[in-house]
Amino acid sequence: MDSKNRLGRGLASIFNTQTKLNNITELSLDVITRNPYQPRSNFSNNEIKELASSIKTYGLIQPITVRKSNQNKYELISGERRLLAVKSIGIKKIPVFIKNVQDKNMLAIALVENIQRENLDPIDIAISFKNLIFDHNMSHEKLGKKLGKSRSSISNYIRLLKLDPIVQAGLRDKIISLGHAKAMINVTNHEEQLEIYKLIVEQNLTVRETEKISRHKNIRTKKTSKTLNINLSNNFLKMENNLSTFFNKKVSLRIKKNGSGRIEIPFNSEKNLNEIIKILYSG
Repeated sequence: MDSKNRLGRGLASIFNTQTKLNNITELSLDVITRNPYQPRSNFSNNEIKELASSIKTYGLIQPITVRKSNQNKYELISGERRLLAVKSIGIKKIPVFIKNVQDKNMLAIALVENIQRENLDPIDIAISFKNLIFDHNMSHEKLGKKLGKSRSSISNYIRLLKLDPIVQAGLRDKIISLGHAKAMINVTNHEEQLEIYKLIVEQNLTVRETEKISRHKNIRTKKTSKTLNINLSNNFLKMENNLSTFFNKKVSLRIKKNGSGRIEIPFNSEKNLNEIIKILYSG
């Protein structure tokens, strides 16, 4: 079964939506208000400008979808980007479909359309999933079945909301990928999340490399202070800084209370490892 059809049928069955559309009609822009349940929070100016340019040349190919809110007003269900683009070029009327939709189903319909069009960033999706689960009092598994996704997929999206806000912003802005973000989910300490985020950006880490670092961070934070003393003395901190300067990357000293420990030198490829080995041998 086509994934879009599965999404649409699941939506109707669980949220009891009325999906039959009336004929297309035209409405004045000043009688249409935005969807308060719109799951997408980011609309870039470039996106709006590009779409507006296309509409100027070819017209609006697909109508927006609205519902009647009172006698003279209509509320947008989906198509906010199209509506903003049309407004930006001074068009006064826009073709619309009119649907009969209850308040509690507004988010669900807008969410499914945006997912199908790939218009949502992962954080928008996570927030929408969380709201749907709360509003409809359902399990992750039930929502997953109705949206054509696995329970673990729903859960992993929602867990993205536990990442540090800076990491979430990096995901929204496509500085890191969804794979990178998922690799960091099990690292609960926000400071360590930010350390990993910085490494991803500075060293262009792959998702697999990020997974390895995250696993190490997660294991390390579960150890008691008896295993490793992270409060290095000034002397050891100076050594750590000197090593980091020497290798031109963040080197970590891990010192146990009995004085033993280890030196950690990160690398992001086999070539990088060989460079480190050459530096060690040449020294």
